[in-house]
Amino acid sequence: MGASMTVESIPVKSAPKSLVWDGDELVSATGGGRRWGPDGVERSAPYAWSFPFDTGTVSASGRYSAVYQERGTKAALLEGERVVRELNRSYYRAPNYDYPLALGRLGDGREVVVHCPDKYNVLQIEDAASGERLTAGGREPEDVFHSRLALSPDGRYLLSVGWVWQPFGTVLVYDTALALTDPGTLDGDGVLPPETAANGEVTAGCWLDADRLVLATGAEDWNDELTAALPPRHLGVWSIAEGRWLHRSPVADADPGVLLLPCGDQVISFLGHPRLLDPATGRIVAEWPEVAVPVKPTCFGYRRVPTPVAALHPDGTRLAVATAESIALITLP
Repeated sequence: MGASMTVESIPVKSAPKSLVWDGDELVSATGGGRRWGPDGVERSAPYAWSFPFDTGTVSASGRYSAVYQERGTKAALLEGERVVRELNRSYYRAPNYDYPLALGRLGDGREVVVHCPDKYNVLQIEDAASGERLTAGGREPEDVFHSRLALSPDGRYLLSVGWVWQPFGTVLVYDTALALTDPGTLDGDGVLPPETAANGEVTAGCWLDADRLVLATGAEDWNDELTAALPPRHLGVWSIAEGRWLHRSPVADADPGVLLLPCGDQVISFLGHPRLLDPATGRIVAEWPEVAVPVKPTCFGYRRVPTPVAALHPDGTRLAVATAESIALITLP
C-alpha cells in the first residue's frame, strides 16, 4: 500500500461494487465476493453475489445485510451467509432512480427492513427476521418517489431523500413509532415542515445522531421566497427535537452529490472525489481530489450513474473508497 501521507492504495482486480468493514478487513459481497485484510491482499470471500446485484447495504448492528439492483427491482435480505428472503420493488420507473431500501433497528430492539415492496410511493416497515409487515393497513400515498432511505441511530425516525415530478429532489422524515400505530402517517408530510426544504433541491442527507439531521441541496432553485427553507448549494443541520435549523451554510466550491456519510460532527460528501465538510459552516475541512469517484448529483435520472462506493470504519478514523483501479484508504484528520 502507498500513496500520499493520508491516502494508501489497495490494488484490486476489478472495482468493488459494495464495501463494508468487518473488523479491520474490507468485504465486498457483490460482484464476485472478495475480502481485503490489513496486508492489502485480495482474497475470495466465503460467499458471493453476482448478477443482477450491483450494490449492497448493511444494518448498523451488522446482523443483516442486503444486496440489490440499484436501478432494478430485485434484492435479497441476508443474515450472514443465509438468505432470509427475496425483496422486490415496483417496476414503475425503477430504471430511473435508486432502489429505496434501509436496514436498521427500531427503538424496541427489532431489526427491520424499510422499503417500497408494492408501490413506488408506499413505504413499509417489516420485521427483518419474520417478514411481518408492521405498517399494514389502509394507505393514501402522495405522489412521491421514495429513495435513499436511512433510519436514525435510535430507529425513531426515517429519512427519505427522493423526488417528485417534474423531477426535483425532495426530503421527507417520518416518526417510525407513530407509523407502527398509524401506518397512514407514512403517507403525509412527516415531521419535517414542507416549507423548511422547499426552495433548494435536496440531493442528500444523513443522521449526525438521533436528533440532528444534515441535508444538502444542489444547484436547482424551486422558490427563492421561502426564507425559512434551505437555499440551493447549502448544507443544513436540522434538530428534530427543536424543530428548527441549527445551521444553514453555503457549500464551498461544489454541489454535495447524493452520498453523505456522518463522521462525528462532520460529514463526508462524494461528487467527483471525497470531501470532509463542516455542516455548521459549509467549510471544506479536507478533500482528496486524487481519489476519483463517479459524479452523481441526484438519485434519479435516465442515465444510470452508480453511487460512489465507500465505507467509514466504525471508529471513524479510516475511509475506504472504491475507485476504478484500487481501494483508496484515507486516514481522516
